[in-house]
Amino acid sequence: VQLQASGGGLVQAGDSLRLSCAASGRAFSKNNIAWFRQPPGKEREFVAAITWTDSSTYYADSVKGRFTISRDNANNTVYLQMNSLKPEDTAAYYCAADGSFMRRYSGTLSQPAIYRYWGQGTQVTVSS
Repeated sequence: VQLQASGGGLVQAGDSLRLSCAASGRAFSKNNIAWFRQPPGKEREFVAAITWTDSSTYYADSVKGRFTISRDNANNTVYLQMNSLKPEDTAAYYCAADGSFMRRYSGTLSQPAIYRYWGQGTQVTVSS
């Protein structure tokens, strides 16, 4: 699976952006998908995940209520709708896919190590 993230940009605080993660190579309808981000000078951190079984969603506390992850299996795309953006959301955002047919405890979905496939980052910059 090859992943392509897009949709980043420079916005002002309070604005919205929608990131897309498109898969090629094969369908990823049977893969858990997550978004991570890496702020400047900091480690990569979990943002959101969506399961393949029932599209359950999980979020980092810092984005809960502002960000929404969703998937469109017919178009092999996962989205991250980001509303009420804050300067601290500034980061390179990465999408990642788990192996196929993996059933995970919810607590493991935030761990980068479980994801086998990674896209390149898309930069989100939020000005104050």
